[in-house]
Amino acid sequence: MLRMKEACMANQMTTHEQEIPRLKKIEGQIRGIQKMIDEGRYCVDILTQISSILGAMKAVEENILERHLKGCVSHSFAKGNREDRAQKIEEIISVLRKFRK
Repeated sequence: MLRMKEACMANQMTTHEQEIPRLKKIEGQIRGIQKMIDEGRYCVDILTQISSILGAMKAVEENILERHLKGCVSHSFAKGNREDRAQKIEEIISVLRKFRK
């Protein structure tokens, strides 16, 4: 598994740089929530902001997973051997199990 992971990273099949602006926006939203708490803002307003952040993080997660499937996993199926493909399938199953918790 490590071999295909290293190959994916070495060949830069996936890049996540386009997520940086979104993550910076999320970072700002988190600071905004801290300020809201400091100011004693209404609970529902804080919860609304938290929900917004969770949705934004979910979008980042989905984008990275999509690029992983289209890049690293696709490459493994095109270029890897049977063992590499089986390892990628197990990796995705493991990741999806973590997401569902």
